[in-house]
Amino acid sequence: MIKVYTTPSCSSCRKAKKFFEKENIPYLEKNIFVSELKESELKDILVKSENGTKDIISERSKIIKENKVDVDSMTISQLIQFIRNNPSVLKRPIMVDDTKIQVGYNEEEIRVFIPRAKRLAEWSCKKTECPAFTGCKSK
Repeated sequence: MIKVYTTPSCSSCRKAKKFFEKENIPYLEKNIFVSELKESELKDILVKSENGTKDIISERSKIIKENKVDVDSMTISQLIQFIRNNPSVLKRPIMVDDTKIQVGYNEEEIRVFIPRAKRLAEWSCKKTECPAFTGCKSK
């Protein structure tokens, strides 16, 4: 199951949710201001991010700038506690499944969450060859 970490005022979060709904892909939304982020969730996000904190922490965040927070000097435990206490430092949306993570809404990159079989069918679909395929973009 895909988890989408969001906030209500985030337009990119709304775009991501709309994408999953349009593609009929089930997801679980977690509003980071309402649902407490679990340590295990944050560890999973960190493990899957290619560049660690650079991928998920907004260095332009008010908390980071005003308090001159250096997340790179924190231990994993300190970092996780810091994020749990200050979820607004996270970039949004964060989308995670069993193997992948994507931070921010990118129309091309988000397609990795479409099931592989459906992606292959869409790519090979020709208007005359698959009129019954409902996911066909060439109709």
